[in-house]
Amino acid sequence: MVVNVSGEVLRLLPQKAVYWQKESMLLLADLHLGKVNHFRKSGIPVPRRAGDKNIELLMDAIQATKPTRVICLGDLFHSHYNPDWEVFGEVVKHFHNISFELVMGNHDIMSDLQYSRKGITVYTELQLGPFLLTHHPVDLPVENYYNLAGHLHPGVSLRGKGKQSLTLPCFYFGKQQGLLPAFGMFTGLARISPKPEDQVYIIAEEKVLEV
Repeated sequence: MVVNVSGEVLRLLPQKAVYWQKESMLLLADLHLGKVNHFRKSGIPVPRRAGDKNIELLMDAIQATKPTRVICLGDLFHSHYNPDWEVFGEVVKHFHNISFELVMGNHDIMSDLQYSRKGITVYTELQLGPFLLTHHPVDLPVENYYNLAGHLHPGVSLRGKGKQSLTLPCFYFGKQQGLLPAFGMFTGLARISPKPEDQVYIIAEEKVLEV
């Protein structure tokens, strides 16, 4: 799915990421790597394989777009250090010609040394072209910039004729602010109520669909 946001052409991927071809840049948010490990340590019976799926989807998105930069809009890792961080480090090492960058989120609590030794560039916010990239959505309006953010894990509810309801992750683009879906699994969804003029695209069965 290709969309025009603030004069820029963006490609929405079913892996729940955005490819900005003009800048050869892959944008995503809220991977929460290590969350499955965190659940399992807390006694919640989440399949170990679920954690591997996040890495597989990340690699799929990179291989499909071949970016020169991968930027995460916060919450790259879920909490404190655990072995999933080393797995992610191997991904960074494998794609050594790609710049991996992080706009810090509330879950990104590891020391600066950990990011440095993996070669990850860190920002509090980042201005690129017409976009202000942040983790938390900023208070609007933002003069001269369109805000792209994560954090909220947006979802939209669809209702069928039999009154059944299904909430699916979505990309949301309002007049001055866009929200990326959470890339990681087991992150939950926050239902949004879009205005008629907003653009909303759901991810369903490995497809991106406009609603």
